[in-house]
Amino acid sequence: MKILRGIEMAVIGYARVSTEEQNLDLQIDALKAAGCDRIFEDHGISAIVKKRSGFERAMKALKNGDTFVIWKLDRAFRSLHHALDMLEMFELRQIAFRSLTNQIDTTTPEGKFMYHIRFAFAELERNLISERTRAGMMAAKKRGKHVGRPYALSIEQIAAIRKKLCSDPKMTVRAVSEEMGVCMHTLYRALRRTG
Repeated sequence: MKILRGIEMAVIGYARVSTEEQNLDLQIDALKAAGCDRIFEDHGISAIVKKRSGFERAMKALKNGDTFVIWKLDRAFRSLHHALDMLEMFELRQIAFRSLTNQIDTTTPEGKFMYHIRFAFAELERNLISERTRAGMMAAKKRGKHVGRPYALSIEQIAAIRKKLCSDPKMTVRAVSEEMGVCMHTLYRALRRTG
């Protein structure tokens, strides 16, 4: 807790990891060392998710004049646009912002400038990765490789299903799908895929 002009100002921290396997300890230790009075967490939640309960609680806890601290920019913000919107809101409410690993402190002009520059580069990097991933998937498709989840039914299973449907006129697609443990849509897609 810092005191400015006789008023207590809180230092609020926020930590997030994307998967259940990841650990928050590194971020929490850094936030505690930075003097955070309270730390809010989101565990196993992607940054692109709009509703993050820990992030929302941190935003509600912030009062005018407080400081919001994160370990790294991508832990809190979904995109450059989101980050800039939040910075504007922080400025309006006179909330200081610090990103520890990015060494950004918006109480200084240099810190504000670095905030904009670093986030622009972070978004560029995400877009380039996404573009390379799409290009790789297109190249794999052109080579005839299946892209995405594995098929629910193998070629052999589909052949057995066709044989069963053709040999027994009373056999329905519903009955076969229940027997195979797949939904009817999956079965129809598999039959269409194999001609």
